[in-house]
Amino acid sequence: MHRSIAWALILMSWASLSGAHTMTLTEVTVTFATPGILDVKIGIDLTQILGSPDRYYQFVTEPEAAQQAQVSTLLPQVLAGLQLVIGNTPLHLELKQFSTATANKTLILDSQMSTLSTFRFTAVLPASREPLELRVPIGAPIDYPVVYTLQIPEAHVSMTRWLEDGAHESEPYDWFAKAPHGNLSNGVSDPRRDSRVDSSTPGLDPDALPWTRQAAMYLRLGFKHIVPEGTDHILFVLGLFFLGITWRKLLSQTTVFTIAHATTLFLSTYGVFRLPSRYVEPGIALSIAWIAIENVFKPRLGPSRLAVVFAFGLVHGLGFASSLSEIPFPKHDFIVALLGFNVGVDVGQLFVIAAAFMLVGWFRHRPWFRSRIAIPCSLVIAAIGLFWAIQRIVYYSGR
Repeated sequence: MHRSIAWALILMSWASLSGAHTMTLTEVTVTFATPGILDVKIGIDLTQILGSPDRYYQFVTEPEAAQQAQVSTLLPQVLAGLQLVIGNTPLHLELKQFSTATANKTLILDSQMSTLSTFRFTAVLPASREPLELRVPIGAPIDYPVVYTLQIPEAHVSMTRWLEDGAHESEPYDWFAKAPHGNLSNGVSDPRRDSRVDSSTPGLDPDALPWTRQAAMYLRLGFKHIVPEGTDHILFVLGLFFLGITWRKLLSQTTVFTIAHATTLFLSTYGVFRLPSRYVEPGIALSIAWIAIENVFKPRLGPSRLAVVFAFGLVHGLGFASSLSEIPFPKHDFIVALLGFNVGVDVGQLFVIAAAFMLVGWFRHRPWFRSRIAIPCSLVIAAIGLFWAIQRIVYYSGR
């Protein structure tokens, strides 16, 4: 019992310190909207580049002419800290517009807040099919996390990744097949414009595959969405695991969760019901914290627990559905691909449970298992969930 209290106090302190940092961030939004052109928006707190919050406030309140004169000296440091690269070729960003942060002195002088100035650029895309990557060199004068968003409106792609403190490069993104390319010189539409090619299988048309190959391919994509990419979903499943690892409890919870997320995955994919990411993403984070806290204070499996798991499963299903905008689906055997993706998600969940069982399941019958393993692990999961919830609420409230 004393160990559990100590763990709780340590984690509460850690969570409060983490929460104090959640107000700081940097935004990078990359949009492929015009053939051959990349639009880039960077939102950055210039405190580190200018040297102090007081100097930043002075800059923000200067006349526009004086601000614009300083932008040319600030720009190289901004671009050196946030580098967009295709293959190994850095993109040349041309500044089109600049706007300062709000002239609110209290916010600017608060070191726990980011007050973002906005740079808007365009860049000419090179004659290359290599992936796009965001690089943040060590020591870059920026605030973490970096909220990195890629948008291709024509292909209905909008994906956001968070680069946490210590991350110095994003995952490469194969943009070429989905980005608009305009027309060829002979007036015939570029076939690349309508291709829907999975980033893991460049040049492959899903409709050209037999349904068995499609099912296998999308099952693999669903699994990948959990392991290794779905950290939030992994933590939720671990929260179910630590309630108590008898097979009855695990089977009851995972079955209810699967039914719920499969329901909203299908409904959302077919356009019957959807929710904006500004509600879904914080909801997923809060569900992680809720389940973990229940493990500590209400460690029983009953109808109320299953109802909570079902409700949160509906929310996670909406999160799964939002990821489908990043994945090309066949026009014909669409239901096969969707089922394959959903099965892949479920296999990923079972993999997480099996891994957790192999790590700590051996001790499940020991009298100290709950106090030394289940409660501390649940508190860690709850702290992370609350941290993510605050982080996402702050991010979406500023959009």
